[in-house]
Formats: sequence, structure tokens, C-alpha cells
Amino acid sequence: MCVQYLTTANIDWVKNHFDLDLPVAASHDVFPTYPGSIILKSHNTGRTAIGLARFGLIPSWAKDEEFGRKTYNARAETVSEKPSYRNAWSKRHYALTLADTFYEPNYETGKAVRTGIKQSNNDPMAIASIWDTWTEPETGELIASFSMLTIDASEHPIMRRFHKPEDEKRTIVPLKPELFHDWLNATPETAQSLLQLHSIPDLEIA
Repeated sequence: MCVQYLTTANIDWVKNHFDLDLPVAASHDVFPTYPGSIILKSHNTGRTAIGLARFGLIPSWAKDEEFGRKTYNARAETVSEKPSYRNAWSKRHYALTLADTFYEPNYETGKAVRTGIKQSNNDPMAIASIWDTWTEPETGELIASFSMLTIDASEHPIMRRFHKPEDEKRTIVPLKPELFHDWLNATPETAQSLLQLHSIPDLEIA
């Protein structure tokens, strides 16, 4: 379960892969409720866009923005069913969260050690995510927010090393570059086929 990551500042990589200009983030270190850069596609206009959104999805029916403190990760196995996520999933609100490094706790020493994970080639990562919008009741401000999808990591050589020994092994899904377009254009059926260990590029301890 990813609760912290470093959003990328690699302007050239974003431009080369998406032909978009990376926005300036208020914080490089992102925790739930913090803003991070995401890429999404409008299925009405076909336009791909980039912007800052809040880490921790806030569904349209949430009473307040604090809801996002517990919705930063969505399980791929149940994302289509859970009330918090099913609207975003069914409406094809698929996004790519841009990150240089993400962090997980490693317990191999017997204590939790915060450990960074990055792509082996040192490129930024584009992480499979979903997004939604929520209207602030008092101001009418429209707030975009997102959650990262997670899958079973028990067979992944790196990601199975994290979390407590007795806990389920999970990982977010950084996608290989050749899958970026497929994710942004996915349907609920094809999206599930992309949420697999073989979709993840080579990772290593940062």
C-alpha cells in the first residue's frame, strides 16, 4: 500500500512521452491529501491533459474532503464494486500518476524501515490510477483527486519483500511505457488485463 511517493520533476521525460508540460507541484514529497501530477484523457474530446490532483480519491457523494485520507489505494480485485471507486472505474476515469520513487516499509530487520523503490533505468514512473471530482460544498470549488490501483505482489521479486511478514503482499502498478496509451484509453474490461505483474517495468531499491 503506497502512502508516500516523490512526484517527478523531469520536464523533458513528460514532454517526450506525452507532449505535455509538467505543472509545478507545491511539494515533491506526496502523502494522502497532497497534490500530485496526473495525466488523464477525456473520452468526449479525445484530449490528453495533465494537472495537479489530490492524492486520495474523494467520491462525488463524500461529505468532506477528509474522506480522501483513506482512499489513496484501490484494490484491483474490488475496484468495480466498492462505492468509493466504482463510479470512477465505470466512467473510465483512468489516470497515470507521475512519480520518481515510491516508498514501502521493509521489515526484514525486524523493524519497519522506510524503503524507496524506483525504476531500474532511473526513468520516472507512470502509475495506473483512477480519478474523480468532488465539489466543495461551501465554495463550489471542483476538486480532482485520485487513487493508485494495487495488485497482489506475492510473486514479484522486489515488491514481495515489503510489509509485515504476516500481511498480504501488495504493489501499485507502474506501467511499461508501451502501455501508457492503452491505460488511458482502457475500458473496464481491458483495464483489468493491464493490472498485472507483467505490466510493471523492472524495479529496484532506490
